[in-house]
Amino acid sequence: MNYRQSAFGGTPPVVKNLIIINALMLLGYYAFRGSINLNWELGLFHWTSDQFEPYQFVTHMFMHGGFAHLFFNMFALWMFGRVLENVWGPKRFFIYYFVTGLGAAFLHLMVNYIQIQSLIAQMPQEQVNTVMEKGFNALQNNQNFTNPDMAKLNLSMNIPTVGASGAVFGILLAFGMLFPNTQLLLIFPPIPIKAKYFVMGYGAIELFLGISQPGSNVAHFAHIGGMIFGFILIKYWNSRKSSFY
Repeated sequence: MNYRQSAFGGTPPVVKNLIIINALMLLGYYAFRGSINLNWELGLFHWTSDQFEPYQFVTHMFMHGGFAHLFFNMFALWMFGRVLENVWGPKRFFIYYFVTGLGAAFLHLMVNYIQIQSLIAQMPQEQVNTVMEKGFNALQNNQNFTNPDMAKLNLSMNIPTVGASGAVFGILLAFGMLFPNTQLLLIFPPIPIKAKYFVMGYGAIELFLGISQPGSNVAHFAHIGGMIFGFILIKYWNSRKSSFY
């Protein structure tokens, strides 16, 4: 059997089922949004919010903000994830996917916590209490506070994070480590680039955006978290089996 041909074969079961589940959850989001907002129920709130539930660490990975968000995540999952699952097998890929997704959520919440504490430290306690008591209901009604600090604190605490991006960035990192010299063709600009340079460049961009755009509606540190936890897990596996990659 040719190893490289096998690795780049058809869509294996875990990747296929993840894509199906994510697509069904988006359909459910659209189907029920007249009565219930599934992203508000299953998205990941910060633990300082009254809306936080532990199960959201898992469920947020299957929710998306729209078709474009879902498409790009699932396309990347299919493009790179099927290769990894064909190499690792379903069990190891499944473990890797969820470890990187959970790790991404953890780092995102930790960075968010630092930002929240920084805001609280410079605000009167009365304003903080108002955000905690009324902020979530305001956002549900498509409103927010006119005070910029209160508005920013409300968004940090009471807007849920959704998407599989953290796990997808972990998959991207793994592909770059296992197939570092594989040529990828960028869409813009349309030039070939080795996977290892693509991953390093993408990671550097996410780090820059995470630092330069705090409070962005894109969870840049979740992306970085997925890559960091993916790197740690691969190195751990590799230390136990020298021929892992």
